[in-house]
Amino acid sequence: MRIVVILAFIGILGSLASALFYLMRDKGGSSKTVNALTLRIGLSVALFLFLLFSHWMGWVETTGFQR
Repeated sequence: MRIVVILAFIGILGSLASALFYLMRDKGGSSKTVNALTLRIGLSVALFLFLLFSHWMGWVETTGFQR
């Protein structure tokens, strides 16, 4: 489970870095920046839904805050 979440975070950060690269390189002249940011949003939503589904299936358990 941790590997899936870590890979998703790496994908999200990679997409964000790609968007920054295209923004600096193309100066907003192409739609590559928008596509990279759209991919980042899609990955973030997919990760959130996967975590909700994992909690529902019992693969991930909440522990609460420890005091």
